[in-house]
Amino acid sequence: MTTEQPTVVAVSCSATHSFSKPAQPSIRLLAGLGVEGDAHLGETVKHRSRVARNPDEPNLRQVHLIHAELHDELQAGGFRVSAGEMGENITTRGLDLLGLPTGTRLHLGSSAVVEVTGLRNPCAQLDGLQPGLMAATLDRDAQGNLIRKAGIMGIVVAGGDVRPGDPIQVELPPEPHRPLVTV
Repeated sequence: MTTEQPTVVAVSCSATHSFSKPAQPSIRLLAGLGVEGDAHLGETVKHRSRVARNPDEPNLRQVHLIHAELHDELQAGGFRVSAGEMGENITTRGLDLLGLPTGTRLHLGSSAVVEVTGLRNPCAQLDGLQPGLMAATLDRDAQGNLIRKAGIMGIVVAGGDVRPGDPIQVELPPEPHRPLVTV
């Protein structure tokens, strides 16, 4: 994590299964469900590929968060990306989302709490936005292990409104910490 106060820089929502989500002045998180008015709202999976496999599977992907630092990195690589375009609901700055352990609770604004469930696995739809974007969200560490940089997923444990400029407080789970895996 950085020394800067973690902050929400943008919030986005779409009622359709469109890939990108338009920026909003605020979003409302609903406990146990996700983002009010978003296509992925619900207790069970809403991503179409997952619904096809098992529509009764719990929805561990109610909220998608991406760090604005990824947008900065992609822009430096020649991509034109902005908040919501990669399908995220909440864009953050000043927080190493990918380094958080599973079960971390992110307190957003005055009352909303999102519990981190895992990594987003980047999908080929990214290349529909801009060719080569999917590959740009993947990397390898020194041991050759795949690093997925397209953000994290979470569930809403306490509802509330979230706006750009809201502070983010991090509550780590009890040790031992479990690293993020794809959900």
